[in-house]
Amino acid sequence: MSTRSIYTPDALADKRILITGGGTGLGRGVAARLVAHGAQVHIWGRREAVLAEAVAEISAGHPGSAHYQAVNVRDYEAVSAAVDEIWTQHGPLTGLLNNAAANFIAPTATLSPRAFEAVTSTVMTGSFNTTLAIGKRWIAQGLPGSVLSNLTTWVWSGSAFVVPSAMAKAAVHAMTMSLAVEWGRYGIRLNALAPGPIPTEYAWEMLNPTDESSAGATQVDQIPMGRAGTIDELANLTIFAFSDACDYLTGETIAMDGGQRLAGPNTFAALTAMSDEDWAQARQHSTAASAAAKAARTV
Repeated sequence: MSTRSIYTPDALADKRILITGGGTGLGRGVAARLVAHGAQVHIWGRREAVLAEAVAEISAGHPGSAHYQAVNVRDYEAVSAAVDEIWTQHGPLTGLLNNAAANFIAPTATLSPRAFEAVTSTVMTGSFNTTLAIGKRWIAQGLPGSVLSNLTTWVWSGSAFVVPSAMAKAAVHAMTMSLAVEWGRYGIRLNALAPGPIPTEYAWEMLNPTDESSAGATQVDQIPMGRAGTIDELANLTIFAFSDACDYLTGETIAMDGGQRLAGPNTFAALTAMSDEDWAQARQHSTAASAAAKAARTV
């Protein structure tokens, strides 16, 4: 499904935006569309080869419009140093998109502390680290700024079988509301987007690993509009949030899910019907998907 852009090509001409988790999936797709509307984009991730490939794709037709750094958002010192480098080499950022994430479906009782930490440290701690490192510089220099975070509708409903992600996303939702009040006087806005299912490689596999997960987050027959969303639609909402179109908008999390959250109480609720054997098959499927994704990155 193609979506016509309602924005002029220079809608973000004066913007310099950092996207965490920008080397793959939604971050990569949105980054290309921000560049197409005039933004300078910086993307972060952990795999340099993937980032370099993403920058080449994102900046095609717009030389010099995209840059990358290999950064672990869970490490505040690394985050702060990378932000300093952007400020020194390119100038102050005007916007941040907290997009880095980790997630998988599993019965909560089977999770190890390490698995919990892998998800929450990326989503919650990583978003806070990056927001703090950039926000402190905006405040010190008297600069306005805009922070946007990609969340999910689980921040309102919770979601079974993805408890670490639901908890971490809810924490970022709380950060968005809290800092909107605390930092509003500095001209710093914080908002979040909660998109519904938008197909991307790997993440789609991890959240729908077997046929038994027919009630999972990727099933379009449970969406009132009868289809998944698109990266173009998410990008259009992102462009609006980063633009100067509505500087009075802050502290809000905006759902864009085709009505999915209103049609059911919990995204993965029906997975309670899965047996132990079903979950064993799901783990095998997820492991195979992860291995295939890693192999593809090394080719």
